[in-house]
Amino acid sequence: MKRAAALIGLGVIAIGGPAGAFGTIRHLGQNAEHERITRRALQCTPTSPATCIAGRTLDELAGRSGTFGGVGFPDNPRSGLISATSAHCDSGDSLPVDGYPQSQAQGRAQLETCRAWMVQNLDRAVADGAGLLDADGRIAPREVRLGCQFGKTVAGAKCRVLQSLGTVLHASQDFYSHSNWTDRPGPGAIGPGNPPGLGRSGPAPWISLRKATPFPVGLISGCYDGFPEAAFCKGRVKHEALNKDNGQIDPSIGTGSSPRGGVNGNFQRAVEAAVADTSDKWTLLRERLEGRYGAEKATRMICALSKDQPVRQCA
Repeated sequence: MKRAAALIGLGVIAIGGPAGAFGTIRHLGQNAEHERITRRALQCTPTSPATCIAGRTLDELAGRSGTFGGVGFPDNPRSGLISATSAHCDSGDSLPVDGYPQSQAQGRAQLETCRAWMVQNLDRAVADGAGLLDADGRIAPREVRLGCQFGKTVAGAKCRVLQSLGTVLHASQDFYSHSNWTDRPGPGAIGPGNPPGLGRSGPAPWISLRKATPFPVGLISGCYDGFPEAAFCKGRVKHEALNKDNGQIDPSIGTGSSPRGGVNGNFQRAVEAAVADTSDKWTLLRERLEGRYGAEKATRMICALSKDQPVRQCA
């Protein structure tokens, strides 16, 4: 979302506020894109798998009108993450031209910090999963209550896992919004204002987090080192030139409203990749829980994380 705009919308002065990403709020040009992507990927429908995430729990993870939710936590000014480029996959820009202000190695390093951030928070979610069960391996009632208050300290193991998972999802969704993985350039010459695109479809194996894979040749994300971009990203591929932040997602995915998102179906491909990746990250968390705690305990943990009344539903 436009994080600087979100700060203004929340009554916070946006001086130095960072770049946009898929939207978290429902005004100032945003349409809660993070929430809508997360719901599209994980909500329960008549045909969804048993591991779908139930309504009230999904409200906690995806957010709802008036709340950030776990996935919006990095955009909450109280999180301390709103200016962290690693939490939003920003400033991984480079171009293979002489004199470009940031080298390809520096741009790659910025994107690698974003991937490492996802790994760190996924590890935290797995570790906090232990608290969902008591010493006898049963659901711990006090640890699975809803009504999460996300922040630097969070009560309840379920809420802690949802915050960490949401933080992973936010970064991975922003990866598709901010990078050139799925998009194609507009008409005209390639350069900082019209950067090259990789034109890929679907999730990026490089951020699957299951194993190390080669860094994609030509992968970049837009510069956002401060506000206004023109001052802090002079001569670079700016976030405003590459983002696919905003557009219609429900009931169907429409045309994006940013310059890059509005051409060549770029917004639609970014959203589709983000939805598929969001589903895969939830699958990965389930795999990691089983690998660490064993199938029997992991089944209860996954039930506790996905059901609204786990003490009753996850015997």
